Formats: sequence, C-alpha cells, structure tokens
Amino acid sequence: MTVSRFVQYSALLALAWSVPIDRNTRPPSSKENKPAEEQPENQDTGLYYDRYLREVIDVLETDPHFREKLQAANADDIKSGKLSKELDFVGHHVRSKLDELKRQEVSRLRMLIKAKMDATAHQNVQMDHAALLKQFQHLDQQNQQTFEAKDLELLIETATRDLESYDSARHEEFKRYEMLKEHERREYLRSLDQEKRESEEKREEERRQRHKEHPKINVPGSRDQLKKVWEETDGLDPQEFNPKTFFKLHDSNGDGVLDEQELEALFTKELEKVYDPKNEEDDMTEMEEERLRMREHVMRNVDANRDRLVTLEEFLKSTERKDFANTDEWKTVDEKPVYTEEELRQFEAELMAQEAELGKRAEELKREHEELKERERELELQKREYQQAVIQMAQRQKAPQAAEGQPPSGPNGELQFHGENKGAAENSLPVEDRKPVQAAPVADGNPAPAEPPQNQPEQTP
Repeated sequence: MTVSRFVQYSALLALAWSVPIDRNTRPPSSKENKPAEEQPENQDTGLYYDRYLREVIDVLETDPHFREKLQAANADDIKSGKLSKELDFVGHHVRSKLDELKRQEVSRLRMLIKAKMDATAHQNVQMDHAALLKQFQHLDQQNQQTFEAKDLELLIETATRDLESYDSARHEEFKRYEMLKEHERREYLRSLDQEKRESEEKREEERRQRHKEHPKINVPGSRDQLKKVWEETDGLDPQEFNPKTFFKLHDSNGDGVLDEQELEALFTKELEKVYDPKNEEDDMTEMEEERLRMREHVMRNVDANRDRLVTLEEFLKSTERKDFANTDEWKTVDEKPVYTEEELRQFEAELMAQEAELGKRAEELKREHEELKERERELELQKREYQQAVIQMAQRQKAPQAAEGQPPSGPNGELQFHGENKGAAENSLPVEDRKPVQAAPVADGNPAPAEPPQNQPEQTP
C-alpha cells in the first residue's frame, strides 16, 4: 500500500496521488503480479516530511491487523484519531521499525534546523524559533525515541491540514507568476521608444487574438465534456454514452473511486484545444492552473462528502442533476484576471523593496570582497617578508660554517695566523713570499745575532 492509498482514502489528499486503497477482496500480493509499466508512480506530496510519511505507511501496511482496520475505516474514523488507537495492536517488529523511523526523522530535523541557524548566523538575521519548532508538529516532540499512537494521530492531523492548503498555495503562486509577467511586460514597453512600443503592443494583441481562436471549451464534468472523452479517448459512439461504463473505464486502478489525478486526466482533450506548447502565445503554466481549476470545479459539484474522492454513487447522482446538461462555454483563466490593479501595485512595491534590499546586500558583499582582497595582499606581503627573513637567517648560519674551513683574513684581505699555526703557515708559503726572521731579545738585553737569510744573493761593496 502506498502513501496515496492511505491518504486518499482517509480524506487527507489535497494533492493528486494515483493509487487509493484497494477495496477489492483480492489478496495484497496480487499487486505484485501487475506489469511494471502498470505500477503507479508515487508522486511527491510537496510536504517537507513526505519521505517520513511514506515510510511510516509502508511499515504499517506490512501489519495484517492494521491493514484490515484501515480498509474498514472511513475518513471520520481516521481524522478523529480512532484509527491511531489500533497502533497498540500491531506486531512488535512493526513498532520497532516505526521507532527507528521516528528517531531518524528527529535526527534529520535537528540537522536541518542547525543548518538554518548556521546559515543565518553571519547575516545578522533574527531567527524565527517558532517557525523552526513548527517543523516538529507532525510528531510528538516530548517523546523522541518511540513511535506511539499520538505520533500517528499528529501525522494524520498535520498532513490533513497541510495538504488541504496545498491548492490555495498553488493558486497564490500562480497569481504572483501572472503579476510578475505583467510587471516585466510593462517595464519592457517603458524601455522602448514610441515607435517600437506601438509595434510591440500590436504584436501582443495579435498573440492574444490567436490564443482566443480555439474551439469551444466544455464545462468540466458536464455531459458534453464527458461525451467528448467517451468519443475521442475511449473511441466509443457518443450516442451510446453510459455514465456507469464511463466511470469504470476511467477508474484506472479499479479501486471504485475516481481520485484527483484520474479526474484531471479527463480534462486533457479540453486543455489541448487552448494550449499548444509549440505556440508562443500559449503559456503552459496557465494550462496547469486551468487543469487545477477544472478539477476543483468537478469536486465542488460531485464530491458530496468532501473526501476528495468521487465514488460511483456520487458520480451517477451528478449525471442526474440539471446542470449536467450545461452547454455553456468554460471561461479560461486568461479571460478572468486573477489579480486586481491594486494587488499588482502592491506586488510591484514589494519587488522594489526587494530590489533595494538586494542592492544593499550587493554593496555589502562588494565591500567585503574588497576587504578580503586587501587582506590577501597584506598576507602576501607578510609572506614575502617572512621568506626573505628565512633566507637571510640561513645565510648567517652558513657564514661561520664556511669560516671554519679557512684562515681568517685581515683588513686588506690578507691571511692572518696566530700561535702554532703561524710558523707552519709561513713555511708553507713560497720562498720569495717569506718574511725575514728578526732576532728575538735575550735576557741580558743584548739581541741574539740574526741568522743570515737563506738563498739570498751576496751584496757587493
């Protein structure tokens, strides 16, 4: 059982998931026999705890007792917390897996909060601690070790609330998209001179006219719209349209209900009349907004118990009402503005404030960049001075070592010797370089006779 089967059946679905819970009597293993291409894809709910939600439901589905209770429960039982009490009867191995999932989720949220705090620590931004704590609303914060009935109750309650507000958030996002597009269009026109502006406005008008030139759009859920699907998609004779057969044909997973994704698939032919990705005048974002509006329209008129699922009984009753024969044309989103001029002016004021803030931040970053470059230059200069000092120190250390291998020199570069080394050094000199030896004084004051110099030529009178 996928998360979509659990959430759709329990009226938690505000986002289109594809596989509601199987109400047939076939065994659970029969799902495994379906071809791979028929296996539904689990769509991301958009919730920040989507993975945790899916894993909890996958584990609960492995318990036969809980699965049986889930199939027999209705939306009110699940929303009221009655189903949560069944958690006390699941197997020990299931509870152990749920405990581990909860500990992992708590750890993930702690890391997420720490990362947010670290990211804003140097930006001088006031941390919204209340908003951070809200991220723990889908589990029991007082007990962060074991998964209890309260955790399941909180998970259902939080998912219900968050998913029900999902469509509203999508509409608001689309409104901002449209206002931004109009703001950029007007800014572009202001940047042109008179002649170019008139030319561009003419081109825009031509594109709008081409976009409006499309076949009639039938009201979603009306007889004409469903018969069009019956004829073009199912390939059947429109004169033989049968609501019950139609329902079974488009209940693609055979669960007895039409979920939101199965409903949206019915509007494809109508949307293709208006939107073509090859045409520059057709906006695919507007097409998705149109699809959402069509689905909401059908749900308001067909989904009697507001569980976001259409049963066969609800569908058949809708075909018996007078408005089922409605032949009016559906007004597309471009024919009905989603914002007012006042909202556009307020949006543009917000944009200007954001641009000013971004400009201020850009100046701060530029200044910080210059300071970093200046600091880098200072460090490079210090590095060079340090390297020079190291070289000079190495040279001073080498100088005494070199002096140990040679005699010292005098002021004029001549060699000087002292003590015992002096005689040996002089004897090692060439004869012509040797100095004459003078007589040393004696004790009685008479000098000793000097020895005649050797190898000296005799002087003539």
